[in-house]
Amino acid sequence: MPDRRGTGAGGAVEAVFREEYGRLLASLVSRFRDLDLAEEVASEAIEAALAHWPVEGVPDRPGAWLLTTARRRAVDRLRRDQAYAARLALMQVEAERAGPGPPPEAGGALPDERLQLFFTCAHLALAADDRVALTLRCLAGLTTPEVARAFLVPQATMAQRIVRAKKKIRQARIPFRVPGADELPGRLPGVLQVLYSVFTEGYAASSGADLQRPDLAEEAVRLARILHRLLPAEREVAGLLALMLLVHARRAARTGPDGSLVLLEDQDRSRWDREMIGEGLALVPAALRGGPPGPYGVQAAIAALHDEAADVGSTDWPQIVALYDVLLALAPSPVVALNRAVAVAMRDGPAAGLALLDGLAGEPLLRGHHPYPAARADLLCRLGRFPEAAAAYREAIGLAGTEPERAHLRRRLHAAERSGSDVR
Repeated sequence: MPDRRGTGAGGAVEAVFREEYGRLLASLVSRFRDLDLAEEVASEAIEAALAHWPVEGVPDRPGAWLLTTARRRAVDRLRRDQAYAARLALMQVEAERAGPGPPPEAGGALPDERLQLFFTCAHLALAADDRVALTLRCLAGLTTPEVARAFLVPQATMAQRIVRAKKKIRQARIPFRVPGADELPGRLPGVLQVLYSVFTEGYAASSGADLQRPDLAEEAVRLARILHRLLPAEREVAGLLALMLLVHARRAARTGPDGSLVLLEDQDRSRWDREMIGEGLALVPAALRGGPPGPYGVQAAIAALHDEAADVGSTDWPQIVALYDVLLALAPSPVVALNRAVAVAMRDGPAAGLALLDGLAGEPLLRGHHPYPAARADLLCRLGRFPEAAAAYREAIGLAGTEPERAHLRRRLHAAERSGSDVR
């Protein structure tokens, strides 16, 4: 993969690459049925652009230029490789049967087979981490080192994941196609889960020095926008995009100037991205109409209530609790129950919320989930039970993955310890 950094024409290549790479790779995979070959010739096309565009200028239709260049490189390579001779002949026969079509330079839209690639990269036969890695590599256009940095793993480890995923696609003969109407309901949730996993890691990093990774969250939003354009009638696609937009709109207010964590109740809401909120709010009705809502649509509705409120006090907590009741029925999990308990505490008071949290104490999933002891600690503080709160804060500090989260919890711990001393 060529280095795409730079200014001038190099910067133009970077912008085109981000916009066009997923479409380019999907078109090549659809044509040649070989992900490795498609990646190699796509990289060669980018290298050719870096050589030609600074001299000749960026073409009017850069995506078509890249596709034509990559296709020619692929055909030349196949002709030189006897192992691919039969495949090339078959492709030529198929092309003749399909009839002549205008070359990409001649006009018309660049073919868009990205939807096929979405379902291939997110196939349930692949391991969960491999699905995420392959989606970022093939559809977001991130290089292997960039994907490795995004998930804080060595480059060699990420390269192995991507190679493993490609090998699985070949060995299992996972098809490069969009599922049929009867298959789509079973396959689409896997695609959405991959995008949501990417976004979650960007919105709230699992480890490291920073609370957020905005570039990763923005890639997830960009991919969700593409998926929504490709599947505009799918309500859960609209719901996921709405959820991402409504949450990502708060990114600037989630950290202080020093990178410290700022809780929702303390955020300067004038720093929220109102244009992004408007885009998200416009999608929520489409996600909820036309049948029973899906989990992403319900979560988007919850996020919308937060974004529409002037402050925490004026938030419609009864409606949020009601939506969590719906979500708990649709997608029961201890994390959803935890979030519902916090909302109940805002509606009915800390004692009511704490009783619900204590009822979740035996859930294995919450034992390593730092928001659980952190939520208990906050409610214990509101009830004046400071020694218990301090113990819960210490537990949360030990589980938190990022330094901003740990620093925030340490500040809360010190406040609880001071309050406890004052009481004594």
